[in-house]
Amino acid sequence: MRTIHLRYYGDLAADSSGTTDERSPLVLLHGLGFDRHQWAPVLQELAVLDPDRRTVAFDLPGHLDSPKQSSYDLGDVAEVLHEAVVEAGLHTPVLVGHSIGGALATIYAGKYPTAGVVNVDQPLLVGPFKDVLAQLEPTLRSPAYGEVWDQMLAGMGIEQLPQSAQDLVNASTRPSQEVLLGYWREVMESPAEVLKAEREADLQAIEGPYDYVTATDPPPAYRQWLESSKPGVTITVLPGSGHFPHLAHPGELAKILAG
Repeated sequence: MRTIHLRYYGDLAADSSGTTDERSPLVLLHGLGFDRHQWAPVLQELAVLDPDRRTVAFDLPGHLDSPKQSSYDLGDVAEVLHEAVVEAGLHTPVLVGHSIGGALATIYAGKYPTAGVVNVDQPLLVGPFKDVLAQLEPTLRSPAYGEVWDQMLAGMGIEQLPQSAQDLVNASTRPSQEVLLGYWREVMESPAEVLKAEREADLQAIEGPYDYVTATDPPPAYRQWLESSKPGVTITVLPGSGHFPHLAHPGELAKILAG
């Protein structure tokens, strides 16, 4: 069992465990509306497969124990994260991100030295999601904004998870309106083609390996785009996990991280 300590690095709260050695440290980034505790099942499995690996699970800005920021654009969040990574002494880490954390990991690795990226169930092309947000934006900007989050949760396949994992997801607090609007601002306001070009540039700038872990086979067009933007990408499908492959199959994800 790992000994985990709450730390603050830069502006971010984090659970830190393991020791610094020749292995690349792991930086774990949760999804929008969740928190660092979602990585507990993976960390338990990793403790067996890769004992004492230096691992830091951060709370993203505006989540749980990390303070708010003036901007939640992912490029700005990546800068906040980099300051925390440097303060924590995490040289050339592997970035592991779930959901919006996967997009953040990709953007970070396109700007700063990393040993690899593991993107857990975050498509990098925002077109379909942008269309959904366009329909929901009036509600999202109203006092009834919480209905949008509840609708999102209902479509994440939480019921497919083991009960303990369901409890972990449901224990997360609803994100504030400010946080939702902040993290989704770029998707709502920037043209999809502009964001596509930015993600292509990020992927092409990443020097280390890139793993995409998802619950279902990517559509052929998306697979082709991802493989052409990042040659050598590894795509792993962990079925029956909804939006949470790391919670439905923590042992399988731990194998990828330990590999």
